[in-house]
Amino acid sequence: MPIDAALALAAEPRTGEISWTTKDVQLYHLGLGAGTPATDPDELRYTLESRLHVLPSFATVAGNGSPGVISGLSMPGIEVDLARVLHGGQSLRLHRPIPAKGTATSTGRIAAVYDKGKAAVLVMRTEVADADGPLWTNDAQIFVRGEGGWGGDRGPSTRLEPPTDAPDKVVERHIREDQALLYRLSGDWNPLHADPEFAKVAGFDRPILHGLCTYGMTLKAVVDTLLDGDVTRVRGYDTRFAGVVFPGETLRIRMWRQGDAEVRVAVSAVERDDAPVLADTTVEHA
Repeated sequence: MPIDAALALAAEPRTGEISWTTKDVQLYHLGLGAGTPATDPDELRYTLESRLHVLPSFATVAGNGSPGVISGLSMPGIEVDLARVLHGGQSLRLHRPIPAKGTATSTGRIAAVYDKGKAAVLVMRTEVADADGPLWTNDAQIFVRGEGGWGGDRGPSTRLEPPTDAPDKVVERHIREDQALLYRLSGDWNPLHADPEFAKVAGFDRPILHGLCTYGMTLKAVVDTLLDGDVTRVRGYDTRFAGVVFPGETLRIRMWRQGDAEVRVAVSAVERDDAPVLADTTVEHA
């Protein structure tokens, strides 16, 4: 069997040092579309080093390493066809605000392997800490088609009942034609997001936007709209990738307040009849 769940779960964690600078943070923010209008004081918090704060989703690219999907596929006990792999979801827990520059230790391991019958789901967990203690924990859910059926644990259901009331806020965010080209400079060099010929081989008419770019754009919208622009209020952020986005499209981001500590979010592509993009999405906050 290409996935040996016992071997993958028993493998020694991989530990390494990562570092980032204010330039890395600024580049990431620009890749999400920050800086429009360029002189807006609220946007300058994302682009100007003297005022810089860090959107928590920067954790997915900090250190310019491979995303959790790629590193998870190189772990012991996992030999799969990349053409069968999808990034199914992403979960982030913040232990404290991310500094605008820093050096930290990153530890990655396979935290779970689930048998969904016709597919397997790998959970690649990355824990990051600096000299002052834990910073964040990232889980990438890796969906591998055709690799289930061995009788293993199906794992928890991540599906949420969609809200039935009107959203508290709806915003739209346009995606520039060059946005994937800019976002990939933060470390995800998959040609699927830049090379038209590669995209066609993968089954798409043209390159698609990184799912984690949509993930970051959505969190920025929530922070700017419902959290008073205060990135330090974010405690956790979970999503399921429900569909693709193409550069040039528009995201429609619907938000529902859930009490005093959570926002539910749904994201769709306006030009494709509100085709779902992110689902089962929550932002936990202070």
